[in-house]
Amino acid sequence: MSLSDVAALAHPSRLAACLDPALSAATLVQLQKRPRLQPKLAELLLGSEMHANGSCMEPDLLGGRDPRRVALFAGSVWHARSLLKLVSKSHLTSLVDHIGADAHAFGIRHLAQAIANSLIADPKELAQQIDHDGHACLGAWLNDSTALERTRVLLRLPVGTAAENPAPEHSKASGQLLWLVLAHLETENLAI
Repeated sequence: MSLSDVAALAHPSRLAACLDPALSAATLVQLQKRPRLQPKLAELLLGSEMHANGSCMEPDLLGGRDPRRVALFAGSVWHARSLLKLVSKSHLTSLVDHIGADAHAFGIRHLAQAIANSLIADPKELAQQIDHDGHACLGAWLNDSTALERTRVLLRLPVGTAAENPAPEHSKASGQLLWLVLAHLETENLAI
């Protein structure tokens, strides 16, 4: 992955935090698209964690996969018991609109690895908890990596997700859940 890729794939909120929070999303996206600016933006985003030679780097820890999708898959397993209990068509439709049908199915398939014991019946609240706990698991898993590897993944997420400050309970389960998610996503790639 090149420095240009780091800048191009960074979440606009990360860039805004480095440049000027008052910049519009459209302006930030335009800046990210400028090939001549991308290396400088990447240097700004990576700061002191900049790779020594400043050129190509290995793929990030997720192999370029969308960290939000990885987090939703992990969160769906975390809350699989609640997913299984949510059967009303309107509730199910609302939840799937938030997390996606693939994350929903993945969570139910891995019910045996569920972490949360309390059930959440409200689909909106469940979607928020799946998002929160999934990002926290991702963040806890990233804590075992180098600062540069962690930063490169976090740059692709909006500022303020639970990945930035995971709770201790997420550290205990993160390895198992992320292993399940990444193994599944790898088989998805092989099927394509």
